[in-house]
Amino acid sequence: MRAQFNPPSTLCLLTLLWVSLLITNQAHSADLVSQETALQYIPKAIAISLEKNQIPKEAISISVVEIEPGRPGKITAKTELDWRSKQAMNPASTMKLVTTLTSLDILGPQYRWRTNVYTDGLIRQGILKGNLYLQGTGDPKLIPEELTKMMKALQNLGIQKIDGNLFFDRSAYATNVMEHNTIDGESLRAYNVPPDPLLYAFRTLSFQLGKSRTADFIDISYTPPLSQLKVINQMLLVDQSCDSWKSNIRFNLDPEGSNANTDQLLTAQFSGSFPSSCKGVNYNVVALDANTFLTQGFAAAWELAGGTWTQAPIGKSGTVPLAARLLLQFEGIALADDVQDINKYSNNVMARQLMLTLALEKMGKPATTENGELVIQSWLKGLGLQFPELVIENGSGLSRNEAISAEHLNQLLVAARNLSIGDIFYNSLPIAGTDGTMRNRLMAHLRKFLHLKKKPEARIKTGSLADVRAISGYVMSKSGKMYAVTSFINHPNAWRGLEAHDQLLAWLLDDGPEPKHAR
Repeated sequence: MRAQFNPPSTLCLLTLLWVSLLITNQAHSADLVSQETALQYIPKAIAISLEKNQIPKEAISISVVEIEPGRPGKITAKTELDWRSKQAMNPASTMKLVTTLTSLDILGPQYRWRTNVYTDGLIRQGILKGNLYLQGTGDPKLIPEELTKMMKALQNLGIQKIDGNLFFDRSAYATNVMEHNTIDGESLRAYNVPPDPLLYAFRTLSFQLGKSRTADFIDISYTPPLSQLKVINQMLLVDQSCDSWKSNIRFNLDPEGSNANTDQLLTAQFSGSFPSSCKGVNYNVVALDANTFLTQGFAAAWELAGGTWTQAPIGKSGTVPLAARLLLQFEGIALADDVQDINKYSNNVMARQLMLTLALEKMGKPATTENGELVIQSWLKGLGLQFPELVIENGSGLSRNEAISAEHLNQLLVAARNLSIGDIFYNSLPIAGTDGTMRNRLMAHLRKFLHLKKKPEARIKTGSLADVRAISGYVMSKSGKMYAVTSFINHPNAWRGLEAHDQLLAWLLDDGPEPKHAR
């Protein structure tokens, strides 16, 4: 008797199909998890450095992606390393990358700030009889060289003497953004200078100290020139190491009752000792209010250009009167050059003013940091980038509150390569062993590649605060691969993390993510 074949029911077939799909999906999911896990590791040399410097692995985040070449606008990336990269972290000064890239793309590399000069008087026989009104828009690099050009432009209008005072219009910025608040209480340090629409020479007096070439005494000079500043040098030369030269210097700036409404002399007094082994150092201090500093700086620049005053000018805050006429619209340095300074030398106030410029240009005055953040967030959205953890307080990284993930900052680096200004942004970053804040880093490792025709390089923005160390930028490896790399350390021992970050960069220069490296 032949056995009878009973075909499976429809329900049985559906059950078998569901089980088959479930097994397949589980296998696929397991494969994805396996791939993801393979990327979540810390290379051995970095792990050893972290352990040696007592930095827990939970205090560091790392993102490394290989940027794969393609047509402009079609560059893609492949994740090579992902250690806690989605964690929101304090990025310190690497936040400047967000501010500078946004500004280059929105404003354009040739954007220039304008400082307008108005008068309520008339020019007759070479004399301007009336007041000058300076109206700023936040030029972050209005330095002595630029002020010299402004003086020349005023003289070209037929002015040799000024019979009037100075008024400073800072209406471009909201009052609160100009307040001198610090996160460390160091209000006299140059890195803490607040934004100012008429920021002159970073409002910083820079004294140059060094042993005289012709005698055993100390030469002291300073920049920028001020019209009423006298230096009193009471320092002694001592036979000591130059390592701690600053600790034995006593400095006092005595305004002698001087402010922006008087022409009394300022005295900068130096006393204490100075090591004879020092070849020349800079002593930087923020010691004058904004009006005094700009008044005396402007007066000195005018006098150095050959101009004269009927009497020493008084400088005050004030808005431009409706009846005043425009004498001069002075344009500063191009944005591309300013971005170089911001990224290579990590200039905080320049970055803050750049963010306020975004607000000023796109949302009008008075500029606020809140509006600057709105402009940046809108720009990111336009690129299809969603960074929900991003917190921008001032755009410079000089903040305890700013936050971003390593993954998202790396996404921004990749996006930059698809923008028309991508190369300008790339070239603004410090080069390891060459310039900026990376000048003295990785020098020994880079010597390994001197024999190569095309040498690898690391272009890296650095960041540091108490409890924070950060790096973000590009590495071109010895085999010609380009990596975007971002790493943050947030921990009380972060100051010891420089070695771990250098190990990470060295690993990439050596083509660390190659398959031959164990994971």
